[in-house]
Amino acid sequence: MSDPTDQPSWQSLKSLAADTADQSLLDLFAADGERAARYSVAAAGVTLDYSKQRIDDTVRSALLSLAEEQGVPQAREDMFAGRAINTSEDRAAWHVALRAPHGAPMYDEVHEIRRAMAEFAAQVRNGSWVGFNGQSITDVVNIGIGGSDLGPRLICEALADGSGPRAHFVANVDPADLDDTLAGLDPASTLVIVTSKSFGTAETLANARVARQWLVDAGAAEADIAKHFVAVSTNAEAVSEFGIERMFGFWDWVGGRYSLWSAVGLSILIAVGPETFETLLGGAHAMDTHFREAPLDQNLPVMLGLAGIWNNNFLGLTSHCVVPYAQRLASLPAFLQQLEMESNGKSVTREGEPATVATVPTIWGSVGTNAQHAYFQMLHQGELAVDLDFVLPLSGPDAASDPRERERVANCIAQAEALMCGRDSAELEAELKAQGLEGEALQHRLAARRFDGNRPSNMLVLENLDAHHVGALIAAYEHKVFVQGIIWNINSFDQWGVELGKTMAGQLVGELSGEGESVEHDGSTAALVARVRRAWQG
Repeated sequence: MSDPTDQPSWQSLKSLAADTADQSLLDLFAADGERAARYSVAAAGVTLDYSKQRIDDTVRSALLSLAEEQGVPQAREDMFAGRAINTSEDRAAWHVALRAPHGAPMYDEVHEIRRAMAEFAAQVRNGSWVGFNGQSITDVVNIGIGGSDLGPRLICEALADGSGPRAHFVANVDPADLDDTLAGLDPASTLVIVTSKSFGTAETLANARVARQWLVDAGAAEADIAKHFVAVSTNAEAVSEFGIERMFGFWDWVGGRYSLWSAVGLSILIAVGPETFETLLGGAHAMDTHFREAPLDQNLPVMLGLAGIWNNNFLGLTSHCVVPYAQRLASLPAFLQQLEMESNGKSVTREGEPATVATVPTIWGSVGTNAQHAYFQMLHQGELAVDLDFVLPLSGPDAASDPRERERVANCIAQAEALMCGRDSAELEAELKAQGLEGEALQHRLAARRFDGNRPSNMLVLENLDAHHVGALIAAYEHKVFVQGIIWNINSFDQWGVELGKTMAGQLVGELSGEGESVEHDGSTAALVARVRRAWQG
């Protein structure tokens, strides 16, 4: 892999961006009646319509050449083969192995742990796993943070159907998060899953200890801890010291933000059942197969990634908004923030040199239609240009009779159209004149209501909001991140930037309480430490 700016296609794309700066999406559609079909690709029940991107055939060809020149096809094979593509830690990023079907060439341990998870989930769901006073489990609390929280939280919110215990998620070390969650639960019928790869994550363990004491205070004996706590970890010794007997393990080649398919997904199995979890894995595997086998120009994750490269690196759109039009996918933007920005928020190449290009844009968003009444004003008329992903799950024919469903779908499609088309000035002027406006008042109203349009977006349509299609969607985004990381020549699978703040926080904990040794700080930090200590001392 090499510096992308050295590639002929990178230089071509720079020229094309300059030459097409004033290119109109409306003109592109007017010149090509088949544009919507030619700039769409489908896989595993997910369709990507990128026809509203400011991309023509010449730009697309140059983007595809860039992917070839930067070695995306070979890197893709290396990932699927389990080679050590995480260069800074010398290990694989083999999350695709977690959703491979039975009989596929992969670690047998993956299927052994999956079977153990399914057996345990079945016991919890059918009531045979009971708490310290013989009650069945009604609630499950997953304590984790980052990838140990966001993935399972997203999937449970998307797919939970009430068939199993209620799933709750606690990530924040702010006492209110855990305290408010436990306040509505019965300790005797609650199972806690402590999810921590190292079983050393400070925030997770702090919350786990409080939950453990909550259980003991309710009358459980120390020996009962094992009935109410299980762990997802790789540190068997620390888990045992905590008093947990049942641990579900995984491997160092499973990155946190790619881990929901592993034992980290135990809360998913309990909430929705092993069969639905298998369907989720099947949807992801279907997208994996497509990503590995489809030609680049018909490859959904590849084209999703290349559209982002074009917007970010050549059109200067460094802000990317994700708007799922489904309440059950409300956590998708937060999940993608970690997936994309923790993976590709790097300024160092795979060879340890400074990156020569901008990497990941700012990822943000929230659920539609709520978003329309929050920040869409800025998207339509603000100075900051943003590109968007609209995510639109469809539902069965029966949904068409529900006026709310029609509103949901219509709003999603309309917003994408409005961002592209804007508002025709002549049509608007005629409308205002018909209302009797003229002169300065007319001009003022015209200026206030003008929409320039030409703002790019993708539309990702899911055939249904079910386990298969959600699995396929998440896998598509994972592979998008991979494609972009390869093109930018960065390692998408480490996260050293996360570690420094955690280390410094650990040093400050003792200092804030007055029990630890004071160290030298900058003036602002020293003042803040003193301010907190005064407040805590009363």
